[in-house]
Amino acid sequence: MLQKQNKKKWLGFLLVLLMVLGTTTTAFRQFTHFPAEIRLFQGQLEQLHLGMPVSATATISNPNIVKVNGSPQSHVPVDLHHPLTILSHQAGETLLTLKLFGTFPIKKVNVSVYPDVKVIPGGQSIGVKLKSSGALVVGHHLVQSSSGNQSPGERADIRVGDYLTHLNGKKIEKLGDVSQATHLAGSKNKQLQITLFRNGKQKNVMIQPELDKKENVFRLGLYIRDSAAGVGTLTFFDPKHQVYGALGHVITDLDTGQPIRVGNGKIIQSNVTSIQKGESGEPGEKRAIFFREDQVLGNITKNTPFGIFGSMKGVPQGVERKPIPIAFAEQVKEGPAKILTVVEGQKVEAFDIQINHVLRQKFPATKGLIIKVTDPRLLDKTGGIVQGMSGSPIIQDGKLIGAVTHVFVNDPTSGYGTFIEWMLQDAGAFQPTADTLPGSAVFYKKVLTFI
Repeated sequence: MLQKQNKKKWLGFLLVLLMVLGTTTTAFRQFTHFPAEIRLFQGQLEQLHLGMPVSATATISNPNIVKVNGSPQSHVPVDLHHPLTILSHQAGETLLTLKLFGTFPIKKVNVSVYPDVKVIPGGQSIGVKLKSSGALVVGHHLVQSSSGNQSPGERADIRVGDYLTHLNGKKIEKLGDVSQATHLAGSKNKQLQITLFRNGKQKNVMIQPELDKKENVFRLGLYIRDSAAGVGTLTFFDPKHQVYGALGHVITDLDTGQPIRVGNGKIIQSNVTSIQKGESGEPGEKRAIFFREDQVLGNITKNTPFGIFGSMKGVPQGVERKPIPIAFAEQVKEGPAKILTVVEGQKVEAFDIQINHVLRQKFPATKGLIIKVTDPRLLDKTGGIVQGMSGSPIIQDGKLIGAVTHVFVNDPTSGYGTFIEWMLQDAGAFQPTADTLPGSAVFYKKVLTFI
């Protein structure tokens, strides 16, 4: 009896030892790192390494989507000791199953193939003129009326960050509409119905304009704004869909911090006149002027966490670069890369950077890369990343992988970047197929009106 118990103990110990030793082998590590999902563009090739000295069968649920080791068959004998080659052929989704000895399933991989996407990288300095959808409330002020000093707007629970969109049911097209409606309602001693948006929800409020005794004008006690202007950098132009992406981050109002709701806008050429170098605690900036304002490069239809987007008929004059491939987020790696940007005039130049960290993202998020400027020329000229450089395209291994977005305040040589695929999705230039379904570096001027 005692001998049987000892044998069981030794057998258990031996099994545990074999398991521990097995987990340290190269084959085990490769097996655990074998992907459960692969995304490819049409015509792209991927090699997988399992590192097991056994034979197996690779089964493809839809062999029209990908080919394994060059074979068009749905069942392909493979030697798992050698790399498994997957060649994407047609857009869609398929399931790759590896079966040991052709019988026992040991790994399943979802393979998604997307239509090939190529875009022209930007780098040009652009001027941005954005008009909001409605009037943004950025503050309150007191009206010296017969009933005392007060803000009618604040009393009516109109808050900073609210967007005023309609007056008595009529859409606000320009700030003058607010002043005109305020005067009309006040002169008739009537309340004014204001429709506003707050946190994405619509609300109607009634407000009584007050006569400002000092200036003899009816007022609401609100500071409002409907436009912003500044400079940034063009990230890409998609010649197939004739759309562009720029900035790499949302445009927010300086006073409220709220994203600006797009009414309309345009991008134009700008000319960099000088650079204020960045220092620790003090980000630098590009100083630029708008150039050829009558020659609009494109409109602005979206302002999202990943930048501004719209239609554009072609790249600015003088740009002859050809379209290049893009990379999925999981294809980006730590190491050397380049950014394209302008530091003088309108000349786009390439500068060296280092990608220090890649944040693996399965869903859109703004801060995907941590980058560091290493190019001595750029460091000498700008000190690193400066305001106006946001949107500068990041190139790695001949592919567009992302865009510069923010600078580290305490280290101007470093900053964040966003993955290009998130920008392309917002631009409408990159969408999953039906089968797959799967701070700012730009400055804005204040344009205020008080009513």
